[in-house]
Amino acid sequence: MTEAPRSKSVARGERPPLPEPLAIKVADSHCHLDIGYNEEWLEVEEAQRLADAAGVDRIMQIGVDVPSSEWGVDAANRYERILACVALHPNEAPRIVQQEGAGALDEALDRIEQLAHDPRVRGLGETGLDFFRTPDAVDQQWQEYSFRRHIAVARALGKAVVVHDRDAHDDIVRVLLDEGVTQVVFHCFSGDESLARIAAQHGWYCSFAGTLTFKNAANLRAAVSLLPQELLLVETDAPFLAPTPHRGQPNASYLIPHTMRAMAEVRGVDLDALCAAVSANTERIFGSFA
Repeated sequence: MTEAPRSKSVARGERPPLPEPLAIKVADSHCHLDIGYNEEWLEVEEAQRLADAAGVDRIMQIGVDVPSSEWGVDAANRYERILACVALHPNEAPRIVQQEGAGALDEALDRIEQLAHDPRVRGLGETGLDFFRTPDAVDQQWQEYSFRRHIAVARALGKAVVVHDRDAHDDIVRVLLDEGVTQVVFHCFSGDESLARIAAQHGWYCSFAGTLTFKNAANLRAAVSLLPQELLLVETDAPFLAPTPHRGQPNASYLIPHTMRAMAEVRGVDLDALCAAVSANTERIFGSFA
C-alpha cells in the first residue's frame, strides 16, 4: 500500500497507547522503520522496545528504493531482531525512467541485486504492480520489467518475493505463474476470496495489515477466513495503516495485537495458537532472525 518516492516523515498524531500484549510473540512481516526515523515518530530502539512489550519481537524492514534498501541492510546488520528486504517499489520504476532514463533504472536494479546478496536480506520487496497510482500503460510496462528483474534475483538467491499488489491482481498472478516463482508473500493482502484461493492453491503467503480491522474490509475478512493457517502472516506497513481503533494515526509494530485479535476472531480460533502459527510461518518464509 505504500508509495515511492516518499519523505522521511509521517503524519502528525498522538502516539496510540500500548495494547494488551500478545502472550505468544509474533513478527511484523512488513515495516518501514526508516520513515520517521530519528524525527517525530519512533527511533529504532524505541520501536523495538514498544513492539517487544506488545508481544512483537521481530521486524522485517522493507525497502522501496535504493536509499531505503541500503538503510535496511545496515539496520538488519546492527540489530539481531531485524531482517531486511530490498527493492524498488513499483511506482519507483517509471519515476526513474521518466526523470533519469531507462539506463538509470537498470543501474538502480543492479544496486538492489548487490544488496540482495547480504545474508541479512531475506527477500526482494516490496516489488510488484500498482495500477492505482500508475494507470499509464507504458509506465505499467516499466513496472512489470522491474518486477520480473526482482523475481529473477530472488530465484537465483533462493529468497522470497514480497509483492505489492494494488488494483493489479490478475497481472500479478500472470507474472508470478509465468515466472514460476513459489516463495511469494502478498504484502498487505488486498484481494478477495478469489485471490485467496489462488494463493492457497500455489502456496503463496498472505500478509494482513491493519486494514483487516477496517469496517469496509469485508473482502479481507472473507479471504483470511478461508486461507490455510500455514500461509498467514501479519504486518503493519508502519508508519501507515494503523488498525482500528487507531485508524489515521501513526502506525508501529506494537499495534499488531489489534490485527492479530481481529484475525483470530474472524477465523474463530484460539489467539495463542494462531500467534504461534503466524510466528512459525514468518520464519519458514524468511528464515531465522538469529
